[in-house]
Amino acid sequence: MTGTETPRGAAEEWSADTPALRPRPAGPRPAGPPRTTPPRAEGVGPVVDCGIYVAGRREEASHPHDALAEATARGGFVWLGLYAPTEVELGAIAERYGLHPLAVEDAVYAHQRPKLERYDDGLFMVLKTATYVEHDQLTATSEVVDTGEVMVFLGSNYVITVRHGEHGGLTDLRHTMESQPDLLCLGPAAVLYAVADHVVDAFVDVASAVEEDVDELEAAVFSDRRSDDIGRLYQLKRELMSLRRAVSPLEVPLQKLSERQIDVVPEAMRSYFRDVEDHAIRVRDQVSGLDELLTSILQASLARTSQADNEDMRKISAWAGIIAVPTAIAGIYGMNFEFMPELKWRYGYFMVLLVILSVCVALYRGFKRNGWL
Repeated sequence: MTGTETPRGAAEEWSADTPALRPRPAGPRPAGPPRTTPPRAEGVGPVVDCGIYVAGRREEASHPHDALAEATARGGFVWLGLYAPTEVELGAIAERYGLHPLAVEDAVYAHQRPKLERYDDGLFMVLKTATYVEHDQLTATSEVVDTGEVMVFLGSNYVITVRHGEHGGLTDLRHTMESQPDLLCLGPAAVLYAVADHVVDAFVDVASAVEEDVDELEAAVFSDRRSDDIGRLYQLKRELMSLRRAVSPLEVPLQKLSERQIDVVPEAMRSYFRDVEDHAIRVRDQVSGLDELLTSILQASLARTSQADNEDMRKISAWAGIIAVPTAIAGIYGMNFEFMPELKWRYGYFMVLLVILSVCVALYRGFKRNGWL
């Protein structure tokens, strides 16, 4: 790494909020809400897979704890995959690989934002994963986007992936990488690239699926059928925010990997990270566009609801005006005065009915012509 070296015990954090590196002091973190370790089935260890890669080819390690020494002796690197390790489990691995305590704490408790940090001669990267939750019908409580996390510890001769969440498995990715020895020959940074590319590709799929939900809601809002879509729109907007929080902060870490000179990232890998950055920017723009479209649809839905309420009020007012005519006439001739005109007239009853009917028909035609009925 070029530039001023970071003292041991401090870390330089690369995030979307800070365009440059900034030191983060060592020591205990401020007290916050209690955090729990993600649950894991009883009897299942944290190690998902462990392999040694020499000249792009996999060689089995005798034991995960001895993999680093074996990889160093063979001139390769070790790829250790973990799932939701506890503090004790990851602490034992951290001692053998020399992982920084702050990075270990982040990897154990998760709930981190996407970022890239440099600890001494290694890197620690956090990526948010996302998957689309299938549903028969979108409701005001539907879960649309489920997120998890993948942390990557990167050194000169090791890469450790730590996964949290029920999705985002890396087994298929490992098999794909093992079929590309030319890429694995570039070292541990190739694994970091593959993980980042895998995560961003998942973002593309999720964004495309969410876009279909947005199109469905848009069609429902502008259809002739009256429905209450406010709750569904707001829920989808909230779910889209989860995807946006996973995608947007990832741009700066990928930019650093593609532009900065980093010891553990060969120069040949920069173009790969630049490609992932381009994909991430496109997804970010797509998510931003969907969010703006949802805002417009929400405003249109509110306007249509208000318009429908106004139409209902006009109809009620029109019918109230029509009913007021017979009510008024009946009220006048129901006052029981002895001396009232036309009371003794033979055809008075029929004349009153004719007047009421004529006035009501005239009012109805007038309201209908003006669009009130």
